[in-house]
Order: sequence, then structure tokens, then C-alpha cells
Amino acid sequence: MDLDLRLVRYFVAVAEELHFGRAAARLFVSQPALSKQVRKLEQQIGEPLLVRDSRHVTLTARGLTFLEDARRLLAVAEGMTQPTRPEGLRIAHVFELSTSRLVADAFTQAEPDLPLREHAMDSITQLNALVEGRLDVAILRVTPRMKIAHPSRWRHRLLRLEPLVLVGSGDDDRTARASFYQRPLHVFADPPDSGTYSAHGQYLTALEERLGRRMHWLGTPGAFSHCLNHVMRAPSRVRYLDFLSYADKYVAAGLPMYWPTEIQPYYPWSLAWRDDDDTSPTARMIALAIELAHDRDWLVLNTATDRARAWMPDDDPAWRELEATDGRA
Repeated sequence: MDLDLRLVRYFVAVAEELHFGRAAARLFVSQPALSKQVRKLEQQIGEPLLVRDSRHVTLTARGLTFLEDARRLLAVAEGMTQPTRPEGLRIAHVFELSTSRLVADAFTQAEPDLPLREHAMDSITQLNALVEGRLDVAILRVTPRMKIAHPSRWRHRLLRLEPLVLVGSGDDDRTARASFYQRPLHVFADPPDSGTYSAHGQYLTALEERLGRRMHWLGTPGAFSHCLNHVMRAPSRVRYLDFLSYADKYVAAGLPMYWPTEIQPYYPWSLAWRDDDDTSPTARMIALAIELAHDRDWLVLNTATDRARAWMPDDDPAWRELEATDGRA
């Protein structure tokens, strides 16, 4: 039997996402077409690889073993067709947030003769690109699901704990703190049923469960200018939850920012690289990023908000890294 690598790749995407909609978005194909191709692979194999119902996708016992073999097969195929690594370093940014930008700036300042090739990708796409050899360094949120989907071939290190804060409209109160429960709460993120549900979305879902309230999901607009225009037009009864590095820009535009009173959410950014990458540019990037994190106190919790307890999802891998350094608040 000759396996079609395209079908194998489709299966791996579904097996890692455990969701046909998200896998289809990742592969840039329609969900019906993806389902049809996976069934075609199952027919070739001669037994089911997935169990599907109206709400869940799980792997059969055969699917679990096939997934391990499929990853090895795709890795070999990728290595055979991969061109020579270009000079310099390939890195990705999550939209216009500051963490990866500051790391990139530090690298170009320290290594002006090394080209830095930059891309825009969300966290899940970054990890896929990293393990497939299309990125050299990723700056992303590591999730338990990622570690299950990619148990090997990469390493990561916690880089920054970025606070999430509340932002109001131009005529809103000008106090230092605000409650999560005072106003309707909006977030710029794709909801779970969107097909483009991301690591950021998974974090927000956990936060909704912790707060016991629903947020209004606005989708991912991409450029910060779109977010700013939306917030500038918003009525005073609405508040937004966003990253501190975005909030600084809102404040510069004349909008108020508030530290939350109940808990202080921190979004964990990690540096990731392939475990077999021992090249000098990657090693230099890792060293510079760690130095930057230390200089800016990126891993110090509750420096500005010592009255609100730090929060991240209970199963977030960042907790383990913090506990190893006695950093948990």
C-alpha cells in the first residue's frame, strides 16, 4: 500500500487538534473536504483511526500508534525535501505584541550582520512551523495540549509573564483599579466554535471559568489599529481585557487602564526552539532573550499589583517552571 503523505498530514492535524474545524483552518482546507480525506485514509488503513461524535473527536488505539508512526514519516519526508537552512534566524511574532518585538530588537542590535527573518503567526501555528523546520525560534504560549501533540523535538523556557489589564472608553472613570464584574467585558479573540480557536482563546476560556462569567468574544482583528478604533467607538458601559503591551498604547491614545481587583491574570510567553538546533544564531538568540527577561523583571509576579493574587490556568506549564525557581506568588 502506498500512503499518500497529504492524507497522513491531514490525519496528524486532526489528531493533534482533536477538532475538525481547527484542523481545517490550520491546513487551509474546508472541513467537509478534510473529513472526506481522513475517511479515505482510514479506508486505506482498513480500520478507524478516529472516533467521532457530535461534540468530540478521539483517537482509537490504532489511531494512537498510527499517529506516532505518522509523525516519524512526515519528519523523514520533511528532512528529505527541506532546503539548506537560510543564513540568519527565522522568528515569528504574535500580532503586534511587544515581547517578541523586544527580543527581535535586542538580537538585531547585538548581531547586526545576521539577517533576521520575521513572520506573523499565532502560538499554535508557530509551534507547528518550529517542529517542521520552518522557524528557528518561537515566542509563544505553551499549553498542555501542545506538549501532548508534540512530545519531543523541541524545548522551551518561560520568558515573560505579561499582565492582562482592563481598558475603558474615553469618558470612563479614571481610577487605578476596576472589577471584572462592573461592566460587560469584551476580548479580542476567536471563540471556541470559530475554527481558529487559539492558545490565547484557551487561556480566556479558563479565565471565564475562574471568574464565573462570560466575556463577549470579538474575533481577532489582527492589527492593533483596528482594536483601537473599536475601543474608541465603544460606549462607556463596556470594558476590554487586553495585554499590558496593548494597554500602554490605549493609554497613549487617551483611554483609561485599570489593574483588576479580584485576581491578576498573567499571560505566559515562552521561548521555544528545536532540541537538535545547536547553531550559533539560535544559541545567541536564546542567550539574549534570557538576558532581556532578567533585565526587565519579566518573571517577577505582582510587582505593580500586589493586592491581587496572580492567576494562570491551573494546568499551565508555566506554574511548574515558576515553582522550580520559587517564583510562584
